[in-house]
Amino acid sequence: MRNKMIKKISMAVVTVFVLSEVSIAEEVNTAAAASSDPVVISDTVKLIDMAGKQRMLSQRIAKDYLYAGKKIAAAKANKQLKNSLAELMESHKVLVKSINDPDIKNLLAFVEMSTEDFESTANEAFTLDNAQLVIDLSESMLEGSQYVVDSLKETVEIQESKIVGKAGKQRMLAQRIAKYYIAYQAGIKDKNTIDQMKAAVATFSESHAALMSNAANTPEINRKLNEIDRLWKIVYKFYLNIEKGGLPLIVFNTTDNITKKMNQITGLYVELYK
Repeated sequence: MRNKMIKKISMAVVTVFVLSEVSIAEEVNTAAAASSDPVVISDTVKLIDMAGKQRMLSQRIAKDYLYAGKKIAAAKANKQLKNSLAELMESHKVLVKSINDPDIKNLLAFVEMSTEDFESTANEAFTLDNAQLVIDLSESMLEGSQYVVDSLKETVEIQESKIVGKAGKQRMLAQRIAKYYIAYQAGIKDKNTIDQMKAAVATFSESHAALMSNAANTPEINRKLNEIDRLWKIVYKFYLNIEKGGLPLIVFNTTDNITKKMNQITGLYVELYK
């Protein structure tokens, strides 16, 4: 019953997001038209980065819950889970304060409610039902955060915001890979788990190639992307062996390493295009 209720709420949330996209775009475009100050674009790009990071946190929280529940890297997973929840809520407060559109604020309230459900479930005994609930919550939060990112990107119709968004999404994809890898090992062995894992790997590879070929990259950005490139060429094969399993610690550590590096790269892109 709880899962059905969450799915119904999620459908309602998606509807409100669609209706609110035009409203938020009109608000920011009006502000941009009223001023030639580049800070309008700069602030929006920073909000895109922040909302984008919420996507990653939604996946990392679910991943950490599953790892801790299966008692794999439990100490690290529990610490990361606590820190991720705190970071998500801190960024959430900034987004609420920075976005004036009432419909978006209502949607952010839903994200907050989902976070509370995360915390509540995390304090319960680990079960497959709770694991599936956490995955469902993470998907709803990811979907909501993605709509915020897309709405903000529409207000800044320049290539730079797309690059920031693409780099920021890599952070999420790395954590999503780990989430579905451990979900399968935890017992959620359905076709969707495998499909989502392989789709995340394919999207990461495609986006990584696009970032590597971006002509505006600074030497520092290229150096960090090359570090990821050397690692990715080795570890993506481990991720695709989801059905074989047996490498949960390698998956945990390498995806965290990639997320950390992509967070640094995304920050460099934000500075480059501000």
